[in-house]
Amino acid sequence: MTRYFEVQQRDGAARIGKLLLEKIIQTPFILDTRTLKAKDSPIIDSGSIWGLGSAKIAEEKIAEIRRDGGEKKLIILPHQSFPPEAPDDVAIAIADSLDFDIEGAIGTVYRHGQNVRKSDMYIMEGAGCFDNNAKKFFHSLLELKGNISPDTAVYTPNICTPENIAMLAYLGVDVFDSTKAIVAAHNDIYLTRSGRFYLDALAELPCRCEACSGTDLAELRKMGKKERALILEKHNINELEGELAIVREKIRAGVLREYLEGQCRVRPWLTALLRLADNEYSYLEERNPIVRSSGMTANSTESLSRVEVVRFAERVIERYSPPEADVLVLLPCSAKKPYSISNSHWKFINAIGKNRRYVQEMIITSPLGIVPRELELTYPAAHYDTAVTGYWDAEEKEWVASCLEKYLKKNEYKTIIAHVEDAYKQICEIVSDRLGVEIIYTSSGNVGSPESLRNLKEETDKHSMGRNRNVEERKREMLRAVADYQFGSGAGDILVPAEATIKSPFPKYQSFTGKTQLATLIPQYGTLAVTIEGVELMQAFDKYIVTIEDFVPKGSLLAPGVVKADPRIRPNDEVFVQGENAICVGRAVMSGPEMQGSTRGVAVDLRHVKKIGK
Repeated sequence: MTRYFEVQQRDGAARIGKLLLEKIIQTPFILDTRTLKAKDSPIIDSGSIWGLGSAKIAEEKIAEIRRDGGEKKLIILPHQSFPPEAPDDVAIAIADSLDFDIEGAIGTVYRHGQNVRKSDMYIMEGAGCFDNNAKKFFHSLLELKGNISPDTAVYTPNICTPENIAMLAYLGVDVFDSTKAIVAAHNDIYLTRSGRFYLDALAELPCRCEACSGTDLAELRKMGKKERALILEKHNINELEGELAIVREKIRAGVLREYLEGQCRVRPWLTALLRLADNEYSYLEERNPIVRSSGMTANSTESLSRVEVVRFAERVIERYSPPEADVLVLLPCSAKKPYSISNSHWKFINAIGKNRRYVQEMIITSPLGIVPRELELTYPAAHYDTAVTGYWDAEEKEWVASCLEKYLKKNEYKTIIAHVEDAYKQICEIVSDRLGVEIIYTSSGNVGSPESLRNLKEETDKHSMGRNRNVEERKREMLRAVADYQFGSGAGDILVPAEATIKSPFPKYQSFTGKTQLATLIPQYGTLAVTIEGVELMQAFDKYIVTIEDFVPKGSLLAPGVVKADPRIRPNDEVFVQGENAICVGRAVMSGPEMQGSTRGVAVDLRHVKKIGK
């Protein structure tokens, strides 16, 4: 809980915010450790309790800082400065005994296992000791983040370098410092975002910042140690600040993950951290938006385990209910999205022809696994791009095969037709062998050849039977599938009932019952925007609901006004706000848990508000 820190923008766990001190500080922020004890620093370290002597002396020092113009400065409370190897029981006992009654912005050093108090910033004790221990660093950070309120700033001292600052921000760190950059400079180490170099190993200076452009390598080597260290110090901090500026831009654009999948190759410690974070799926998933305005690029093995990919695959299995059809047609993906407007899929659709009334179409793709035709607009199915080489590695095949296998275990078909070649066919064969199901293959060397398309038509003609789903019914099936994916199984029946009429051309379908509109498909994201009338129906569904007190919000709902929020809510989710005097609908700005735990910031951007009651 904080009064002096506010998160303004999020990209997963990474965030841009501000510290509301005498001078507003934008985060992520690099703290100059050379000025931490200076009076003009916005953040002041009051020092170690050992150096101060007693808690009483420490309180007197803090009071002195406040009197000397520090009313709007953030003061890091006296701390014990134990290394992580110190016995926990001893360290925690001392940490818990340091209970200061201080007004204004404060920072607290966190020790594993200690009690958490109200603070505007928490400092991860001994962070620099985990520089080569990815597992220990990640789990220590995870523990800290799990114990403090979501609107508290996190500072990891003595670990930040240009090569790792993107990763630290991605994991949710808000404040860094220049310690490593300064120490490296005094050891003739030249830092870059691509790694660190000893000065005597360089053939040229790989930078054109003001510190480097004013000299050359030969001149730098001839300087005295102190003079050289000052120039290297300036360069290292410039490089640190420059990389952080890039990180902030990536957060604003919502593409920090894409940047990080390349940056993590610089050092094994970074790759290990990314993989550890992906394995801790719930931590990142809770903070990742359900849709993004940017596309999603999947160019590495790590892309298979990113939240957007895993979440989509899970929801297809858990939430998606396929239409009533006896025949499943498996198709390859296309470079153009959504698939149905690509040349290849136009050929497939024309070949299947009138039989589309009887079959279920499923697209096989990497990295998403499988995409039902009804969800081809839904993020990230219509928004991803990946390197196309014709070669799929073993991990890709296994991931996609596992998705198809899970789907076929849950949903049975009398006939499965696969119009595929190469890796797509290998995946189908893997699943066929595992489940003992027969798959009919219709392609003869090229899925787009006249012969292959003729085979596809003949096989769908032969096996198409059962329930005849007309065009209007297939439109309703699409909107129901999107609603179920978005809100959970059963939501589609509420927002798109059997008597619903679908108006407007594809892809701007609108669901009406009589003259009442319930929802609209938003083509940009492939999700539904619900009307107030739709919200009234969804209240009984009791999901994605934000509860407020007896007031009527206007424009935006702030976090302090939230009484309760569904823990399923993720950033950018469509949410339903209800209180004694109003019902509303809008887009979540933060997750449900963050809404309940925060004291600052916008929780929901409201689109419609209806006053009820008195």
